[in-house]
Amino acid sequence: MTTTACPTGKYQVNVEKVELAEAHTSGNPMLKWTLRVIAPQHVNRLMWRNSVITQKTLKYLKGDLHICGLDLERLSELPNHLRCLLDVKLEVTKKTKGDNENIFFNRRIDNDRAPGSFRREAGDALVPF
Repeated sequence: MTTTACPTGKYQVNVEKVELAEAHTSGNPMLKWTLRVIAPQHVNRLMWRNSVITQKTLKYLKGDLHICGLDLERLSELPNHLRCLLDVKLEVTKKTKGDNENIFFNRRIDNDRAPGSFRREAGDALVPF
C-alpha cells in the first residue's frame, strides 16, 4: 500500500474508523474520520477528515451523520453510537485548493441500511429498523 495522497476527484470509500477528539488549536470537540478508498481508483489508500464541532458547523455534521444513516435527538448521544458509522460506504468528493484539502460526503452507496435507519424518536431506544 502506498501513502501517496489521492488527487482531487470522486471516490467510493468505507468508513474504517471514527473517533471523538479535541482540536489542537481551538480545543473544540472534533470527529476524526478514517476513510479507505474502495473504488474506482487508488483502492486501499486512506483519506482523513476532521469535522470540528462548533455552533457554525453543527448543521454540516448533522448532515454528514444523516448521510451515514445516523440521526440523533441530541449530539451528546454521539459517543455511544460511533460504532453505527463503521463500515458505511460513501461516495465522497475530494477537493484540493493550494495546501487545503476538503472531503465532502455526497451520498451513501450501500443498501444494507437506508439513511435514517438508526433514527431515534422521542422517548424511544435507538434500534435498527
